[in-house]
Amino acid sequence: MSLNYLLPIAVVVFGGMLLSTQGPINATLGRLAGDPVAAAAISFGVGFVILTAVTVARGGVPAGSALAAMPWWVWTGGLLGAYYVFAILWAVPKLGVLTVVSATVFGQLVAALALDAIGAFGVPVQPISLARIGGVMMVFGGVLLSRL
Repeated sequence: MSLNYLLPIAVVVFGGMLLSTQGPINATLGRLAGDPVAAAAISFGVGFVILTAVTVARGGVPAGSALAAMPWWVWTGGLLGAYYVFAILWAVPKLGVLTVVSATVFGQLVAALALDAIGAFGVPVQPISLARIGGVMMVFGGVLLSRL
């Protein structure tokens, strides 16, 4: 493996570690707030404030015409993220962090197989193969084992 890949891989691995902590933190927030939807809104609100401040500080605010020209589906990322945050903070107290994270990764891999196969959103087509399916199924096995 080329050294050019090590930094991006390390950054993503660290991001994955942070995602594992996000679940129990948000689950605690949901318990303390008394409402998982309110907890998800608080979580998103904090992220919104930070990202808005960074965007403004960098001078990266897009023009209104650029925003209006974007396809409708690019606006669904926030909706998908809201579902994810809600699902995680709801599921962690019921299943534990390991099972929730491994089930999340399994779901991501199933979707990734399909998205790669059709070249969705402009990504290069990567055909589905038995090896790729086998890798995804190994993760599914990990989900099952995490509950034993």
